Amino acid sequence: MKLPPGTRTSLYHSAGLDAVLDRMARQAAGLLHGNGPLAVVGVLRRGAPLADRLTERLVLRHGVPPPLRLDLAVKRYADDLTLVYPDTQLTEAPRDASLDLGGVTVLVVDDVLYTGQSLLKVLDHLNRKHAAAVRVAVLVDRCVTTLPLRADVVGLRLEVAPSHIVECHVPPYEPDFSIQLLQPQPAG
Repeated sequence: MKLPPGTRTSLYHSAGLDAVLDRMARQAAGLLHGNGPLAVVGVLRRGAPLADRLTERLVLRHGVPPPLRLDLAVKRYADDLTLVYPDTQLTEAPRDASLDLGGVTVLVVDDVLYTGQSLLKVLDHLNRKHAAAVRVAVLVDRCVTTLPLRADVVGLRLEVAPSHIVECHVPPYEPDFSIQLLQPQPAG
């Protein structure tokens, strides 16, 4: 991940984040209990391995039947939070293009909830696939959504300065499972 220079502060490491994921799985299991078939959708990139970790906990620790696991590629921002696509880009795997989610409850998993624009694109996509219900789980909510959207399951709420960047490091994309706060160097 290429980010601007600045000061990085480590906020959470693997052991602490494992406890956060355990709590998220408990919350999600309560929301999903008795809702019929389940699909867990990871938002690529880092939401996908988080979805795998959350799914494993739901199945092994909370008795949730193994769900359908899907991923969606959603692109709007660069790692430094500069806007790359004014209209959020969403791509699904070709094998999933004709998938009908009628009667299926969907749990969307992402690393950071920022403005909500990307999440809105995902919700619209899942609505067009006839999902019976959609729940959202995020590791970090920055508490700055610009749309009337919220996550149902939130690992951490981090209210940081607008110029600061919350970096979720998630294997296999990074070697360590952690959350870092980047305070970019002022330009000039």
